Amino acid sequence: MLVLTRKKNEAIQIGEDIEIKILGIEGDQIKLGIAAPKSVDIYRKEIYIDIKQQNNEAANVSMDLLEMLKDTKD
Repeated sequence: MLVLTRKKNEAIQIGEDIEIKILGIEGDQIKLGIAAPKSVDIYRKEIYIDIKQQNNEAANVSMDLLEMLKDTKD
């Protein structure tokens, strides 16, 4: 993991297309601005984990349904 120190209005560049800028600092919270192409999905980590979990659950239900359909043909 790369660890950097940044101040308000300083930024981090990721590749050619992604910039993360420190917009504000209040207490133990910082406000980030992220400039990235629309094709790049950006989520808070807890939301990303929830989406992955829901996708995995949906895939498992689909697999279970396929197995049930397969069993009814036999």
